[in-house]
Amino acid sequence: MASLLIFVTLLHLVILAVLFIATMEKFWWVWDDTESSDLWYNCRFDNETEGWFCATSDETEWLQAVQVLMVLSVVFSGISFLVFLGQLFTMSKGGLFYLTGVCQVFAGLNDFTASLIYTLHYKEILKDSRELSSGHFGFCFVLAWVCVPLLLCSGIVYIYLRKRE
Repeated sequence: MASLLIFVTLLHLVILAVLFIATMEKFWWVWDDTESSDLWYNCRFDNETEGWFCATSDETEWLQAVQVLMVLSVVFSGISFLVFLGQLFTMSKGGLFYLTGVCQVFAGLNDFTASLIYTLHYKEILKDSRELSSGHFGFCFVLAWVCVPLLLCSGIVYIYLRKRE
């Protein structure tokens, strides 16, 4: 049982880290190695200074929805982890981790909705940036989609997990 708890805890921390990277990093849409866009900024790489110059993204309703849902996903996953730790030390033997699982499932649903909105409406979100046909989805977009099944599966595992001594 201890190895299962360690596995679930490490999985949760990995998911939380990947979800945070997907939300905050600057590669949701990439045109080439020198220009990218994320949920917050449009960035260009300057070869002279070897640094990124970023300007705030145009706030569209779809982009704001994706931003809010991704932040909520990180928050729900973080709350889920804290609730899990609290339940681990205060819950009686045989208790179920329902609240932890429900928070984790909500995080997965928020992430799913945000990723789906970005997938379906990326043309409206990036309309003023550049020619979209020369770009592609970046690794943060892929990480957001990878987190969806991980969050949902870990939430289901938490719901069925019982505390044992």
